[in-house]
Amino acid sequence: MKNEQNNPRVLKNQYIPTAEFYSQIIDSLQDYSIFTVDNDLIINSWNSASTTIFQYTTEEIIGEHFDIIFTEEDKKIGGPQLEIDTALKDGRAVDNKWHICKDGSKFYAYGLVFPLVGIDGERLGYVKILRDLTERKKSDDAISRYIKELEDLNTHKESVLAIVSHDLRSPLAGIIGTAKYLKNNFKTMEPPVIQEMLELLYKSSEDELNMLDYLVEWARVKYASEVFTPTKIELSQYVQKVFDKLNEIAVVNTVNLHNEIEENISVFADKKMLLSVLQNIVSNALKHTPPGGKIIVTAKRKEDKMIVEIKDTGIGMSEEIRNKLFSPQLNSLLKAREDNKGAGIGLLLVKGFLEKNGGEIWVESIEGKGSSFYFTLPIDKQLDRIEVDTVISKSELT
Repeated sequence: MKNEQNNPRVLKNQYIPTAEFYSQIIDSLQDYSIFTVDNDLIINSWNSASTTIFQYTTEEIIGEHFDIIFTEEDKKIGGPQLEIDTALKDGRAVDNKWHICKDGSKFYAYGLVFPLVGIDGERLGYVKILRDLTERKKSDDAISRYIKELEDLNTHKESVLAIVSHDLRSPLAGIIGTAKYLKNNFKTMEPPVIQEMLELLYKSSEDELNMLDYLVEWARVKYASEVFTPTKIELSQYVQKVFDKLNEIAVVNTVNLHNEIEENISVFADKKMLLSVLQNIVSNALKHTPPGGKIIVTAKRKEDKMIVEIKDTGIGMSEEIRNKLFSPQLNSLLKAREDNKGAGIGLLLVKGFLEKNGGEIWVESIEGKGSSFYFTLPIDKQLDRIEVDTVISKSELT
């Protein structure tokens, strides 16, 4: 007996952890969703943090397939099975991706999957562990957007200076020269010549003012963030406002305007910016659609975005033009101004407004058969558009 007491390798009342003990530990990890699936990928255990994160109770989720937590995009590319295959091959599968909750909302998580092996080496199923990194993801994305905006501001600043020095200054010099000629020779000139020069002055001044208006609006979207006031907007009403404004031009050119957006379809955007976007695209479509053609505006929902299509039966455009459409250089802006009275600047403005509202724009076109401009806008207020100053000050990023 004495030898047993002095032997450190002999323990009295040795505690052997039970399955319930480990279950309690797993349930205490409130920041981690931990659950298991069998070999058929059917969920057979579910900790309390999983309920908190995914919103499914244990009773609701047990018996469901593993892919219930994956987004539709992930399922289309075989994401759930790919995780399992990687875990079998490498012993574990690690990823960072979006997952979907019971109510359809998404969260960004670090995930780990590894095979669950029994005492005799048989495969019992798999363990999935996730940690919610949504806030970190939002922070990283916000900082990336901030850096990109700084880069864009510098590029736009250089573009504006180039346009002011070349695209505004040169025509203004012509206007001054014409006015000076009239001033010095007015008394000796024939009335028809005077009339022609005055009309030229008026047209050139009007074009110059239009171009200046574009630049002011462009600068406003980039620099004056305080005037940005997004709100819920019924899309069909704003399309109709633009159609009413451009109706006279459409009638003169015998182009039919069709607003096929259903009532009560709404987007979350700045009202003035949305009007500018619609008016710019529809105006350009009118300029390039021959008599008897038509312009159709439709919209369809895709997840949390609304995709708006403005389709025309116009002359279309080449691939080269399409590739440069939303990032024109100085020479193309000059040509756009000569040919289309500022269309190049207008599309820069459109792109800037849409990006400000959390949207994007692209175009599909076939020469001789027309073009379709597509743009997206959020349906509801975007909760992930965090103020960058707030993000940078977060201690977790330092």
